[in-house]
Amino acid sequence: MKKVTFDDYLKFLNSHDKVKFGENAIHLDPIKVDRLKPEEDELTNISTTVWSFPKRGSWATHKGDYRGNFAPQIPRAVILKYTDVGDTVLDSMAGSGTTCIEAKLLGRNCISVDVNINAVMLTLHRLYWLEKYLEECKDSLEGVSCEDIRKAKVDVYIGDARKLTELRDESVELVVTHPPYFNIIDYTSGNEGDLSSYTSLEDYLLALKEIGKEVYRVLKREKQFAILLGDTRIKKHYVPITSYALITLLQVGFVLREEVIKIQHNMKTTREVWSKGKRDFLLIYHEKLYIFDKTEEVRKYKYSSGEMVRALYQMEKQ
Repeated sequence: MKKVTFDDYLKFLNSHDKVKFGENAIHLDPIKVDRLKPEEDELTNISTTVWSFPKRGSWATHKGDYRGNFAPQIPRAVILKYTDVGDTVLDSMAGSGTTCIEAKLLGRNCISVDVNINAVMLTLHRLYWLEKYLEECKDSLEGVSCEDIRKAKVDVYIGDARKLTELRDESVELVVTHPPYFNIIDYTSGNEGDLSSYTSLEDYLLALKEIGKEVYRVLKREKQFAILLGDTRIKKHYVPITSYALITLLQVGFVLREEVIKIQHNMKTTREVWSKGKRDFLLIYHEKLYIFDKTEEVRKYKYSSGEMVRALYQMEKQ
């Protein structure tokens, strides 16, 4: 785990004008910021367990320019609900930095970690141009003053989410992350520690368990961990990765607080692939956002925790 700075980013720009994400080449051109907060039609009712954002968020330096990126409305909603100004948010599989951009805009400190150097540089690229714009900020956003926004610190690291060696035990108030999905897009062509490169679901879940253990270690007690995951199909049959991941993370020690169904929009690529031939199955148009608590009162929440998983295993043995 190594810190990467704006100076490193500017040196990178001397020899690179783009970064590669899966099949996408993303150019590192200057970003013009038009606004710092979402418009009304980019939001949705988040008081239920079904969230739908038909319009991809494009405020600040957010851009939906590669498959599998994180809709900024999700970390925004979670950060507002579970943290206060000045708290620290961690995204240990940060991708293009969506979580930390939102944390910064909301006056929270943020730690961004990714194993992929291209992701790290894209994160710094978007933060760099956001910082440039914030130099001129005069108004408040969501009740957060420009001074608090400017003071909010973002630290960016290249590193493995299973080994957060630079982070102390119980040092962050919230973790929000959107890991690569199994068997969907390989962002790094076999980079060690990148979940997108796993070809075995068993290995993917073992890695996710190790990631969960590190999140549990660095998260403060009575605080939250939010993770967005998706399912897939293999040989036309449904593979409930989210269910397996839920069981895996409950076994780490987390307690399930919320399960949110996030409707997927703009599924043009998926529709095109399967419209070319006959299909006898349903297209997957949703993801799941799990929000966990780290609490010492696990037994109090038996039916929302690994206690119930263990009880089911015991029933199976009888």
